[in-house]
Amino acid sequence: MNQQQKNSLFLPLINEGFTTLKIFQNKINNTINVCLLKEWDEDIKWSNYNNIFTVESLLTEDMKVANNKVSREIFAKYKLTSYLEKVIDLIQKGRHFGIECFIEKKLGIRFINNIHTNVLGINNRKHAIRSGGIRRFDPEIDELEIIQDGLNLSRAMSYKNFAAELNYGGSKIIVQSEKIKLEDEERKGFIGYAIDRTRSFTGPDMGFSPEFADALNQKYTLNIAGGTKILGPSGTPAAYGVFLAVKEAVKFKMNLDSLNGIKIAIQGLGCLGFSLAELFLKENAKLFVADISNEKSQRLIQKYPNHDISVVDSENILSIETDIFSPCAIGGILTRQNIPDLKFKIILGGANNQLKASSVQEELDLAQLLFQRDILFQVDWCHNVGGVICGCEEYENLHLADINKVYQKTEKICSIKMRENLEKSQKMNISLTHLAYQEAEKAIY
Repeated sequence: MNQQQKNSLFLPLINEGFTTLKIFQNKINNTINVCLLKEWDEDIKWSNYNNIFTVESLLTEDMKVANNKVSREIFAKYKLTSYLEKVIDLIQKGRHFGIECFIEKKLGIRFINNIHTNVLGINNRKHAIRSGGIRRFDPEIDELEIIQDGLNLSRAMSYKNFAAELNYGGSKIIVQSEKIKLEDEERKGFIGYAIDRTRSFTGPDMGFSPEFADALNQKYTLNIAGGTKILGPSGTPAAYGVFLAVKEAVKFKMNLDSLNGIKIAIQGLGCLGFSLAELFLKENAKLFVADISNEKSQRLIQKYPNHDISVVDSENILSIETDIFSPCAIGGILTRQNIPDLKFKIILGGANNQLKASSVQEELDLAQLLFQRDILFQVDWCHNVGGVICGCEEYENLHLADINKVYQKTEKICSIKMRENLEKSQKMNISLTHLAYQEAEKAIY
């Protein structure tokens, strides 16, 4: 792990022999409780998970539990009280249930489960009561940035699950470690155990491949979808949903039924972004693409040599003038500083948390700035639902899962519902994002 990170939630766990940290809201008395636990011994062979032992097994004869008072005293011992309070402030600011952390010292894995809400899923009669992806960060990445990212994404998942009409709360799993090889049974076993502990179903995000999901499914857990063997990667249906939303936006704002000749800037050509670009090209849109990997841009050009595709440097993509901007890479790209200079008519993409904000109110403030500039923007969780719909179909039905049902539901939400939202927001003279949060917050809190 990064030795330069003096502030870390995991430092007391490492030095005091704990494996687990819980920072949860206590809604009975409106406080935050901190709890440190030792739940397994260091010599556990995680490759035996779901064979010799299960998620319910007691994995140590030396279990330790430190209550809220003692846990906070331990953080104070390492001069981490201020850092702990920063994390708690983020939890409260985003109205999160809390975070749960596991550490596997000998394997170099730090695992953070960010929990936003449980309301939609608590009575769904399934093992998983929440859903959200799992992504990996390298050890040198700043921990507080990772926690902020995970909390933002888990909050977005609560709203996305609502928009997708799924009975699950929102969560996001963050793993901080070196890259995990597909043949590494110990690390796969630990990740499988930790996923099952979260009571969520997840799917591979940044740093994890569909093949990794296959490997976990084969031996360790079925609480991860998005592999290659049933419905395939979720980026394709996710891209389809964004495409449908863009079509509705173009019809509404530009009174056009086709994307023929429309200038579209795409930031990010990952699984979702590349698939979305292909859908745009099938309607003869003019694309301006940016990706940190020039190889992906060239692959798109080589696959579609007779189409109008221009490559733009990633640092300049926000400064060009196009009809549509479709962010499909990192979040937090739309800021109070750059919104006044944007030259797009429509912003709709598949990236999570496109607005640089750490709370709903901050998102609404930025959405209002876009609305005042007459830029049609909708918060991403309203239309980037194809992936979670696909994951849910696979999780609930396994080999009986039907991709046609995924596309039918995606069409209902990203086309029909999008059209209704456009008309309603115009009638009410509010942004699409304000309308979306008004409807969602009644259900998820």
